[in-house]
Amino acid sequence: MLRVTELKLPLDHAPEALAAALAERLRIAPAALGAIHVAKRSVDARKKHAIVFIYTVDCEVPGDEATLLAAHATDPHVRPAPDLRYRHVVHAPADYGVNGEARPVVVGFGPCGLFAALLLAQMGLKPIVLERGKAVRERTKDTWGLWRRGILDPESNVQFGEGGAGTFSDGKLWTQISDPRHLTRKVLDELVKAGAPDEILWTAKPHIGTFRLVGVVEKMRAAILGLGGEIRFRQRVIGLEIEDGRLQGLRVATAERPDGETLAATHVVLAPGHSARDTFAMLHAAGVRVDPKPFSIGVRIEHPQSLIDRARYGPSAGHPLLGAADYRLVHHASNGRSVYSFCMCPGGTVVAATSEPERVVTNGMSQYSRNERNANAGIVVGIEPRDFTVPGMPRADAGAIDPLAGIAFQRHWESRAFALGGGGYRAPGQLVGDFLAGRASAHLGDVEPSYRPGVHLTDLGARSGPALPEDVLAALREALPAFDRQIAGFARHDAVMTGVETRTSSPLRIPRGADRQSVNVRGLYPAGEGAGYAGGIMSAAVDGIETAEALAQAMLAR
Repeated sequence: MLRVTELKLPLDHAPEALAAALAERLRIAPAALGAIHVAKRSVDARKKHAIVFIYTVDCEVPGDEATLLAAHATDPHVRPAPDLRYRHVVHAPADYGVNGEARPVVVGFGPCGLFAALLLAQMGLKPIVLERGKAVRERTKDTWGLWRRGILDPESNVQFGEGGAGTFSDGKLWTQISDPRHLTRKVLDELVKAGAPDEILWTAKPHIGTFRLVGVVEKMRAAILGLGGEIRFRQRVIGLEIEDGRLQGLRVATAERPDGETLAATHVVLAPGHSARDTFAMLHAAGVRVDPKPFSIGVRIEHPQSLIDRARYGPSAGHPLLGAADYRLVHHASNGRSVYSFCMCPGGTVVAATSEPERVVTNGMSQYSRNERNANAGIVVGIEPRDFTVPGMPRADAGAIDPLAGIAFQRHWESRAFALGGGGYRAPGQLVGDFLAGRASAHLGDVEPSYRPGVHLTDLGARSGPALPEDVLAALREALPAFDRQIAGFARHDAVMTGVETRTSSPLRIPRGADRQSVNVRGLYPAGEGAGYAGGIMSAAVDGIETAEALAQAMLAR
């Protein structure tokens, strides 16, 4: 099997054109080609009047493949196709568990915990999963309760519950991590097996969307259960039992035992998600090393999706093969801050994503169809641990920063957003033109904000009580006109900014060694976004796979 890359075809090419282009590149007759598999298709829209698809294709060829490869030795776009098959690193004996062998525990059932549990189950280790929230369909009802009625369940929301925060997002499945073992393919294969559309295997920027993700997550849960795994919902880890630097058990709170009961556990994947603030405090108090780390804060911005489509695709905007356009923007502000677009959701909505009472947090979400009226994205500004201060608190030296200071920083601005929104989990909002002019907004223009429970127009930069730190606001004011030069209309007067976006990534990291265990608690395997090792569904899932492999090898080597 050969892999041929950089095959360029026009947007409206005929179905047979791909085989013809492939045969021409290989200098063989089209009839001589065997099976053809599209490995990737991306869009090159740099020339808006001549948009092209770029294909990567795996194909079978007649005769001696080595001879054909030798004939194309100088062509970097003709190479052997990679072997994408996943192979488990170890497997437990068929009777594992019969004699009371220990079972691994997975804490958290977001993308990282989900794939860690799936891999452990596939390796025959029958994991126990502890998820503080509810099963995904119950959780969906609770989440809509916040969006529609302003009623928050702190244990069942966008952040907590089966599927993790990624369930209520665009379901984006691309990442920039290094992937020499093709573990992202393993992730995609499992998602397709669970009901995701086949196209995620070959589109350059695959996504699933929230409604489809719900069913996919349920089927993956069923696969884990079918392999002997156990999933316990509404069970929150409130303590660790550690002896001589080694984990011996977990203290687990349930509805029946809010004070907790002990679960013996010596090998635990800790995948709590970036909003498990009480868990981070518990870990710190238990002596697990926790370090502060950078993250970003800002706002959600909304434009008509048609504006983004025209800017990206010109006269081809609206073409059914292109779908809703996205964007990626970066600006380095004169005050040293980096401003960038985050979690861009084409044809989506801005959603309430808080997990704590009387705080406002925004995030973005799209369905698979991406056919809502607005495009939205986080426009966020990078901050460092030295910035983790709030009014009245002095800046700390780098070596004296409290590991939990980032959480206090997030909470301050989320509480401020709740107050500016006027209560009821409404979010503070402002038109871009008014923000740049330094005046409060009083009326909407043509852009209708999608955030529910609703947006209260105000002045995000009011000196009497801003929605974000002054240097963050200054960086945003500089970046928006710069982004407008890249996407005409980006800084249009009536584009809506909704605050605040604070949970772009974890505000801390739980350091681990090369064996993926905590640097000071053996048997504890921090993983995923909450532990500071991923950013998004795909990277979290891959981290879950690799962590499960390390844990399985350690358990079965005993």
